[in-house]
Amino acid sequence: MSLEQLRGKLTYPAFVLGGIGLLTSGALALADRATQEDIKAAQDRDMKASLIQVLPGHYENDLLKDTVVLPGPEGDVTVYRARRGGQVVAVVFKVQARGYAGPVVSMMGVDRGGKVLGVRVIKHSETPGLGDKVEPAKSGWIHGFEGRFLGDPPAGQFTVKKDGGVFDQFAGATITPRAVVKSIKGGLVFFSKEKARLLDETSVIAGMSRRESLLPGRIKP
Repeated sequence: MSLEQLRGKLTYPAFVLGGIGLLTSGALALADRATQEDIKAAQDRDMKASLIQVLPGHYENDLLKDTVVLPGPEGDVTVYRARRGGQVVAVVFKVQARGYAGPVVSMMGVDRGGKVLGVRVIKHSETPGLGDKVEPAKSGWIHGFEGRFLGDPPAGQFTVKKDGGVFDQFAGATITPRAVVKSIKGGLVFFSKEKARLLDETSVIAGMSRRESLLPGRIKP
């Protein structure tokens, strides 16, 4: 066998392996893309289910597409806004506080007047049979926040009864409900501070200020 013939035999397998490698890479890339789309769709369904639980009533917009991100005490907060007639009538966002075994993360809905529409704990690592009573399937405790707002109860009583507040704690597990109450109170404070931006009213306020500056007798900025 000549040297040229030998080179040809050696080159052919290399081309075949290269082609197989390219086909395999392409197939994996397509599979990964398809999987990512399925994962995103599943995440969207889970998020919509969580939003519905804390937002009673009907809303005209797609909450997953009508969001605003604002800085919060635990980092950036994504706020989902519900509208009727183009006006924001309620918002939903996550809050959290440290529980007994880790962060207790809740989703809370608040109407434009600052009242809690609903709360659901969506993530926790609390002790089964004790701290997990924050789940509505285990007890009705979480519904005690509905209709509450800053001032009801007063700030000093917006905690569990063991700390002088109005909310029940669980037998043998005070840390978990204390964390949830703390996070809900913090969420209401966040809403109060960022109300104009959460309700998409900053442009309206800016427009009113501009019109006032053009009134007779006022100095234009």
